[in-house]
Amino acid sequence: MNPTADFKKLKDTEGGILLSYQKRWIEDTADVKIIEKSRRVGISWAEAADSALYAASESGDDVWYIGYNKDMALEFISDCGNWARHYSMAASEMEEEVFNDENKDILTFKIKFASGHKITALSSRPTNLRGKQGRVILDEAAFHEDLAGLIKAAMALLIWGGQVRIISTHNGDANEFNSLIQDVRAGKKPYSIHRVDFDEALEAGLYQRICKVLGREWSPDAQTKWRQDVIDFYGDDADEELFVIPSQGSGIYLTRALIETCLSSDIPVIRYEQTRAFAEIADGLRRSEVEAWCEENLKPLLTGLDEKRRHYFGEDFGRTGDLSVIIPLAEQQSANFKALFVLELRNIPFQQQEQILFYIVDRLPRFSFGALDARGNGQYLAERAMQKYGASRIAEVMLSDKWYRENMPKYKSAFEDRSILLSKDADIIEDHRAFKIIKGIAKLPDKKTKSKDKKQRHGDSGIAGALSWFATGQEGGGPIEYESTQKRRFQKKGAW
Repeated sequence: MNPTADFKKLKDTEGGILLSYQKRWIEDTADVKIIEKSRRVGISWAEAADSALYAASESGDDVWYIGYNKDMALEFISDCGNWARHYSMAASEMEEEVFNDENKDILTFKIKFASGHKITALSSRPTNLRGKQGRVILDEAAFHEDLAGLIKAAMALLIWGGQVRIISTHNGDANEFNSLIQDVRAGKKPYSIHRVDFDEALEAGLYQRICKVLGREWSPDAQTKWRQDVIDFYGDDADEELFVIPSQGSGIYLTRALIETCLSSDIPVIRYEQTRAFAEIADGLRRSEVEAWCEENLKPLLTGLDEKRRHYFGEDFGRTGDLSVIIPLAEQQSANFKALFVLELRNIPFQQQEQILFYIVDRLPRFSFGALDARGNGQYLAERAMQKYGASRIAEVMLSDKWYRENMPKYKSAFEDRSILLSKDADIIEDHRAFKIIKGIAKLPDKKTKSKDKKQRHGDSGIAGALSWFATGQEGGGPIEYESTQKRRFQKKGAW
């Protein structure tokens, strides 16, 4: 936004001065919050609005703003001054101050409030935060030379009730900022996270706001043209600059070395396949044959399980092309999770997939939660499981980019922490290696693969594994397209 924007024009815009995503950012009172965002959608401007109130309040504190260049510092301090005038709060004009840091003169900008607090723009040197207290804002964090050092210094302010706000567009998938985002999504860091891309900002009224301020006439056609002009301007960088997709490095998500640390040859892989003609057999005969197969192949693995341990499962559905894979997990004394087995079903009729799933789940002690792939034909089995075991214990998961974005970092973290143990099997390794970083999200590409026996696969056990891990973190069920789970697990690494 223009730092000298006419506040009366903004206030006249439907919905008030702030857009919905700006309001969500301000209303979040977490000690540490992070936002990955599109260029020029007004997050820094909204933060200036909140920081002006924070510094002006007797119960507030000092604010320390760190951008990566002088222009950013000037703009933020100017925005804070405009907000202070809009609030009719007593604040000084912007002041320039020079101090010496490690034999180098550093120019800072500040505003003082009647509360005794101030907003100061500093240079991006971690030592500048030593001895400071209050709120720290790291703006365009991905572009700071020593982001890790800045974050470390900023977090020290939390000890005495401070706050940290980290704002940025992306600067590559190997950048420290993206690593921080992935750690938060994996549950490794208990921070609040926000995200807004260019289209989300437009939907919230960004272009209407721009037209209001600049005196232009808004129309859907004008917005469509403006959107395309902006995308064309950024060209090949549009995904990263506008759509919050960090530019891709190798594209590999789970390496073979990482996967193999969490595999055991003691966990069996069971494969059950039928011919197409099997579906034409009478219901009773099919049921009887599958019952006998379950008794022979599954019952020994489901007998004598620890009655004290919670059990979970994940299921990826396939009917005529891809496999159905079911992975039941048992919680261990170490708070890690071990697969009882991995079951692969190929060309098994719907009713018999239901029969097999129910045979397994009915025999899981302290069954706590299951997550099923509810896309396409999988919706039938997911719904039937929900009806039998209840919406509080079954998630009908519509796998989407949002689901992958939030949950794949948690699954990767399970491998990094050695919190999950699966079957040591060549196909399972390849299924997990099939996950690729596609436009910043770890998911399966459209391309199918072949198993060692030349049959079609599509990362099936990888999806089942991710769903089983998702299940271990759930406390309630029902239809799920996207859900950010707040539950945190603090697990021990090491031996099984």
